[in-house]
Parts: sequence; C-alpha cells; structure tokens
Amino acid sequence: MARSAHGWRITAAVVAVTALTTLGVTAPVAAADPQPRIDLKVLVVDNGDSPVQAITDQLENTGIPYTTVDLGDPNRPVVDAAFLSDTVGGVPRAKYQGVVAPNEAPFGAGSAEQTALETYERTYGIPQVDAYTWAHPGVGLDYTDQGGFAGTLDGVAASVTTAGKAGPFGYLDGPLAFEDNAPAVSESYGFAARPRTGYTSYVDIPVPGSADRASLLGEYAHDGRRELVVTFAYNEHQRQFRLLARGIVEWLTQGVHLGQERNYFAVHVDDVFASDGRWDTVRNCTPGDFDCVGGDGEGTEPIRMTAADAVYAAQWQQNQGFTLDLVFNAGSGEEWKAENGGTDALTDRLLADKNQYRWINHTYTHPFLGCVQDTSTVPWSCAKNADGSTRYVSRADIAAEIRDNHNWALAKGLPVTRAELVTGEHSGLRTTPQQPDDNPNLAGALADTGITWLASDNSREPAQRAVGNALTVPRHPMNVYYNTGTKAEMADEYNWIYTSTADGGSGVCATNPASTCLPEPLDVPTGYDDYIVPQEARIALSHIIANDPRPHYVHQSNLAEDRILYPVLDTVLDDYRALFADNTPVQNLSQSAIGTEFQRRAAWRTAVDNGSVTAYRVGNKVTVTAPGGVKIPVTAPEGTQQQLLLGTSPFGTAYAGTRSAWTQPGLLQSALTLNLP
Repeated sequence: MARSAHGWRITAAVVAVTALTTLGVTAPVAAADPQPRIDLKVLVVDNGDSPVQAITDQLENTGIPYTTVDLGDPNRPVVDAAFLSDTVGGVPRAKYQGVVAPNEAPFGAGSAEQTALETYERTYGIPQVDAYTWAHPGVGLDYTDQGGFAGTLDGVAASVTTAGKAGPFGYLDGPLAFEDNAPAVSESYGFAARPRTGYTSYVDIPVPGSADRASLLGEYAHDGRRELVVTFAYNEHQRQFRLLARGIVEWLTQGVHLGQERNYFAVHVDDVFASDGRWDTVRNCTPGDFDCVGGDGEGTEPIRMTAADAVYAAQWQQNQGFTLDLVFNAGSGEEWKAENGGTDALTDRLLADKNQYRWINHTYTHPFLGCVQDTSTVPWSCAKNADGSTRYVSRADIAAEIRDNHNWALAKGLPVTRAELVTGEHSGLRTTPQQPDDNPNLAGALADTGITWLASDNSREPAQRAVGNALTVPRHPMNVYYNTGTKAEMADEYNWIYTSTADGGSGVCATNPASTCLPEPLDVPTGYDDYIVPQEARIALSHIIANDPRPHYVHQSNLAEDRILYPVLDTVLDDYRALFADNTPVQNLSQSAIGTEFQRRAAWRTAVDNGSVTAYRVGNKVTVTAPGGVKIPVTAPEGTQQQLLLGTSPFGTAYAGTRSAWTQPGLLQSALTLNLP
C-alpha cells in the first residue's frame, strides 16, 4: 500500500509548479494549458535497500513530506496516471515534486507502471533520483571496463566537480573521503565510469592506475527527463552520504521544498566552578564514588580548572570563532574558595571574561535531585519511606538549588537565562533501573523557578518530552570522561571499559550490546591522540552533518591539566571547515534555541501527520497553509520574497546557497505566500 513513512503525509490538495527555476529547466506543458500545480511532496519507490532508506531518512530529517510505495507489498497501489496526477478545478496537478527510485527502472523497463512514471516525469518536468545503480549506457555512462573502475571505495578521496559546485553541491568545499573505519571490512562499493552524451558529472574520483577521473554521481538528461544517477552504495550513517544528502535533496526538489536543514554544533562544559573526582589507574575506579572499593577519596587530588585554564579557554574561543556553554555550580565554587583561603583566581578570571561565554544553571551544589539515594549497596537504590514508597528530594530543596545558583549569577552579572537548566547527572529525570519515573517534585520546582528548558541525556532519552511545563533538550555525551584531566588517565580508563578481561580490562564491552571491545589495549602515552581523538571527532561530526541540533556535553575537568577536550574540538571544527564552503557555517545555538528547534519540529510533524498542511507551487508562487501557531519550515532559492498584505519582504536567511526559515503567514493572511525569483 501507499504509505507515508513514520507518519509523514500531506493532504491531497497540496500542489506546486513544475518549472525547474533553480536549474533553468521548464516543464514541457503546452503554452495554451494553464500552469500546472505541483505538490510539495516526494514519491519514494522503496525496494527495501539502504540507499533508498538513506534518502528517505534525509527527507524526514529535513521535514519534507513524502509518500512511500513499497515494492515488496503485494497490496500496494498500482502506479499509473491516476496515482501520479489529476485535475483540480480544470488545472492539471502533479501529486509529487520529485521521485526517489531504487534505480532507473524500479517497475521494470517497458512495464505499464514504468511507462506511466516516465510519462509523468516527462509531462510535468519531475526529476528522479536513481538511489543506486551500476554504470551502463542506460544511465548515460560507459561500462566500467571502458576507462572506469568497479570495486571497493574505502578511503578513496572523491571530489565535487566544477558543475557540482555550480549546481546542487555548492555548499561543499574540499574533497570528501569515503569512510574506512574497519580496514578488514569492505564498507563501500561503487562503479565509477566515463560520462556519455547528456550526462553531467557532479562527483568523481581518480581512476586507479590512470590520470583520468570517472563519475560516481551525476545528472543524466534524456528523452525530456532528468535523473540523478548514483553509482555507489551507502547507508544513512556513512559520512560520504551525509555530506551529499543535502545536495541530492536540493536537486530532487529543484531547490524549493518544505523543511530546512542546518549543521549544528554546541558544547556544554558541566561542573564549572566545581571540581571533579579523578580516575584511579590502580583501583580502576574513582575514589570518592560509593562504588569504588576503598573509595573514600583519600590520596586523590580532585581535578579543577585554574585561572590559566580559563585564560586559555577564552583565547581558544576567539581563535576558533566558537562559543562554549559553561554549565556552572556556584555553590561548589564558594565551598572550594572557603576551603582554600577565601580566594579563587579561577572564578575571578571567568567572571572577568563572563561575556565571552554562554552560561547555564547547573544547580548551586550539584546534588542528586531524584530519589534519595541509598548507597549502602552497589549498585545504589532508592531510599524508602516507612510505608514502602520511594523517598524523593523535595520540591523546596530542588527549587532552592536552582534559585540560589541563579541569584548568585545575577549578583555577579553573568549573562544567564533563567529558563535553562542542567541538573547534576540529569537527576530528577527518570534513571533506570533504580528510578523508572521522574521525581514527582521536579515539575513543580521547575515551574516555581521559571525553568522551561531542561537538559536530558540523549543516550537515555533521545526524544524531547515534557516535564510539567518544561521541555527537555537531549544532549550527546562525549567519550571524554569527567574524571580525567590527563591524556594518560583518559587512555587508561578507556582501556578498562573497552578491553576484555583477558587484556586486563573490565570486560564490560563484551556484555554491552551497544559497544565492542578493542582488539588490544591502547598505548597509554599515545592512545588518546592516536585513537580516541579521531574516534570522538568522527562521531561528533556525524551528528553535525545529520541536521541534529542536540548539544554535546563534557566537563570542566577536560579543560584543565592536559586540556584534553581541545584536540577533539579542534579536529571537529577543522575537519568541518575543510569540507564545507563558507556559505555553510556551523550553527552554534543556545540551549533554549535548540529546545525551540525541537519543539517546532514536533509541531510541524504533527500538523503534517494530521493532514492539516497544504503546500503547492504554481509558476513562481508557493502557497502553504498550516494550523494557527505552527511555524512552517521552507527552503527556497536566493532572491525569494515573502508576499505580505502590502508589499513584500526578503524571505529567510542564507544558508548553503539557499534561503530557509521557520516562518508563518503575514499579518491578516491565512496562508504563507512566497514569490520565487
């Protein structure tokens, strides 16, 4: 049957035009006919293979409505002229603005359905993406034995051609290497071939043993139709696809579509002003923690930033043009000061540079705000009341921790936002298995203190959810541990977690389905720089290029001593800038802005799922209606203007060669109207 994957659907009234404005191509509709309307919706013909699913994932992440026809479903609809188009009010309507197909002939060459699809594309100027096919003349390419290449692409450096940069891939700058994360495993396979007449290469690679280059991705124009031909295999997680996904979608939609995509990166530094416990490389635990044998904290020196570390942080920000979010515990800092002669050069330095950072409330003294912990056993459990019910930290105590920290910040002139909060260890929120439900006192305390954006741990709860009147903001934990200040400590703890018992590790990697064991322990002096840094940078970059606004979080200990966070961040930012053009800068948002992005996405998905969105294009005019209060995400070419009741105004903000925004109809208007250039 026809379906909208993950609930994405759009009403049958949704329509839009065929003119390929951004690519200078117009649909072959007779001049005497009225201009057709074309739905701002994509048809996905799915054979179950990963390339189609990867593009579908990109459509959904961007916010583009799509309908899926499952080729494996015996009850699916017949794809014929009536399925693809109709007439509304005497005007021809194309129901889909683009087609994603597993290959050039998903229904079989010469079949009735294939003929109907090709006729539809030809009539309305609808582009088709061939998600993965082999190189042959039927897609505008020579066979690979005619000066091309077929084989594994792991580690191969591909380049965007001049035509690709002038077209849909102009947001990319440097070469993009195919991933090679496991040398013993073939991760990518492809067919690189020489173009024939009608084919324009957008991405190519050098032919091994030759000075020639051959295409892996390009546009094939023939018989009044246009296909984007991809001749390498991929899935939605691989970097090479993620880098090209935006351009594939822009080509598919002719640069005009619902939804938007940005590249986001924010870094929260928790426990600022406090100190963090240190990993014991002998006991393989953190003294002071209740589950560390003999862990009374004696003989260990906590890790805490110094004034010199603060100077370095401020200078690093200026050099990188990047702002850190300092997640602070003022009370812990005051306690440290009282125990160390009443002065604190670190606090003085950070306060002097306060306007160079964003600041987030982390509670005054970083207590656990869920159930009252009973640490007499390992693992800990929730303490019980006399009647057997769970004993929780009170509403008043939670509110006091939040309020005291915020008031301290106000007294010191910190540019802090009352609405944002990160609780210690994300406590107060459910923590399985001990505390399967939120502290029932948490929502009230948040309301008492004006908190509307509450951080959560993405590894536990990846989706945004409500906690009373507040909404969560999921954060990605980085594998740069809170209890390590040196590279050697980091490598030692990493070895303990990720090596087998036979290799001297804990062996937990063998029992956790979400992880794998290292083949051998890392070299402690060099393991951090040689293995952990590139690994963590790769993971963080994969989030950035997946339209994922979730912030990453680390701890103040990682800015101290060896300052082990900076090599990871430098690698992420340097790699990003080497890949992307200047028109596609990384978006460094505050916690509240990230929360708002998630909130808008959820409202948009609900509106589309409910069939309450209508969007179409006629000629150079786009019209979108949505329920009142729902922000509408739209991407359009440079030069697009929003039609107001009186006059027009420039639409959106520039990003990656297009303009995009969350927007809504103008004053006294019931629909959003955009005038394309």
